[in-house]
Amino acid sequence: MKFATYTSGGATHYGAVAEQGMIALGDAFPQWPTLFDAVQAGGLDKLARATEGKSATHTDVEYEMVMPNARRILCVGVNFPDRNAEYKDGSDQPKFMSLFPRFASGFTGHDRPLIRPPESHMLDYEGEVAIVIGKGGRRIAQADAYDHIAALTICNEGTIRDWVRHAKFNVTQGKNWDRSGAIGPWLVPFTDASQLDDARIITRVNGEVRQDDVLSRMMHPIRREIEYISTFMALEPGDIIVTGTPTGSGARLDPPQFLQPGDVVEVEVNGIGTLRNTIEDETP
Repeated sequence: MKFATYTSGGATHYGAVAEQGMIALGDAFPQWPTLFDAVQAGGLDKLARATEGKSATHTDVEYEMVMPNARRILCVGVNFPDRNAEYKDGSDQPKFMSLFPRFASGFTGHDRPLIRPPESHMLDYEGEVAIVIGKGGRRIAQADAYDHIAALTICNEGTIRDWVRHAKFNVTQGKNWDRSGAIGPWLVPFTDASQLDDARIITRVNGEVRQDDVLSRMMHPIRREIEYISTFMALEPGDIIVTGTPTGSGARLDPPQFLQPGDVVEVEVNGIGTLRNTIEDETP
């Protein structure tokens, strides 16, 4: 089962992905006006049951960022061994993870263009798995961490590279340009540890493989991410954690290869799907 937010006929809906389109679910659950509300209420199982025997209600759809009203999106940086080595600073594997916030306005949906701003043409890709918290908690033990995940999705954590170096201690301004990244295409309910333990991220630009790695090589595994983050803040249902990108981003190639208008970026994760976006320049 896959759940998505989409537009059709000028209206925004959420529903289940069907063979020929989408099965709208919002009208059946007026108490949950958005997919974010359904996740907050622990309602994905009810949404799934509501699709039984139903066929697509919308066939002409455009995907939106999967939860466009998500309140908290926290990203883990430099989380693969080769990615750490890319910095060529001689540093050992870090004891603690790097974290930074992103906001929903910085993301678009599947098959939508990522926007390159006129202020910088250093738009880069980062393919990642994102987890959606389904059960809140504080100081969550690693052994219990997976019990707090509701669903999985994919993120292209698009970054304006020169803007992440405008200040000494943060990358926030390079990570939050409007529609510079994407999250989607859909949410896949999390039911089994193998969905993460055996997951592989492959990022392609115009068909060329640029990133290819498995989550089991993360320096800070997802169980540890949940434990660490929940130590200093109570996680809440609907929170999104973007878990880290492998080596191979455009800035680290020799020479660097940033995204250009017309490029196609695909991030594939087995068991979840493929998130695809084109690149366009921002229009005045």
